[in-house]
Amino acid sequence: MLVHRRVRRVPRNLVVLAALLLASCTIGAPADQSSATGSESVGARDCSPVPLNPLDFPSAPKVDNRFYPLVPGMQFFLDGAVEAEDGTSHPHRIATVVTDLTKVVDGVRSLVIFEEDLQGSEVLESEIFFVAQRNDGSVWTLGEYPEEYEKGKLTGAPSTWISGTAGARAGIAMLAHPRVGAATYLQGLGPGVGFKDCATVFKTGQRACRALRCYDDVLVTDEFAPLEPEGGHQRKFYAPGVGVVQVADAGGVDPEALKLSRAAKLCGEEFANVRQQALAQDNRAYDVAKGVYSATPQAQQTLDAGPC
Repeated sequence: MLVHRRVRRVPRNLVVLAALLLASCTIGAPADQSSATGSESVGARDCSPVPLNPLDFPSAPKVDNRFYPLVPGMQFFLDGAVEAEDGTSHPHRIATVVTDLTKVVDGVRSLVIFEEDLQGSEVLESEIFFVAQRNDGSVWTLGEYPEEYEKGKLTGAPSTWISGTAGARAGIAMLAHPRVGAATYLQGLGPGVGFKDCATVFKTGQRACRALRCYDDVLVTDEFAPLEPEGGHQRKFYAPGVGVVQVADAGGVDPEALKLSRAAKLCGEEFANVRQQALAQDNRAYDVAKGVYSATPQAQQTLDAGPC
């Protein structure tokens, strides 16, 4: 699954709730057996862009990287909980769907991902972002359009960045062949909105377990934002054939802990509704973030989600 991109920082009083969805088509979330908490980092402090050449990408996006597979129709939940000022806790969820839409960004036809940041039933942020796999197997992020909401009302999308516009640069969401010792890599750069994320391969060959199943050969990356050093580091755990199964903090003012609780295929009307939400958000972007977004053509349904 994804989380290509940073899982956004959430309030510093985030606490973990082990939410397990036991539907027959749901993958149980693992508990980390090798701790990722604490302030330990891998020493990197910055990263540099890698040139983007549209000719290095296929004409139709297909993302089948071993640690970051993105199959149209798949839905993923990363779950935790947030504690309010009055001491009550509320479920916090990142809900992500791989759509069958594509969009050309900076010359690359990219897959459209639809994601919502939910606190209970309230949408805090709704985002579409764009990914493509290069011919060498590396997965790239080419832009993000995150809408922010307050009490159900859209307040804007100030963090929008699109590769090739206003100095923004695409970044690598996942290396083709991640290994410890590989150079720290840029995950995305949007200088106009103060966005820059970097990642380093932290560990490989790990084992992560939860009550219902274990994942072997897990990859752990260390991610950080050099423009926001107070944010500390995050660790993301990627299971082969699944994607992100856990997010853990490694220091900083906004600790974050989320675990995979669902990985299932959406079908029929349910998937069609998500597609329409993503298309509507793409259309809104031309008004809400027109200074950046107007350089891109509209998203289109060009992929086959296949059987359920």
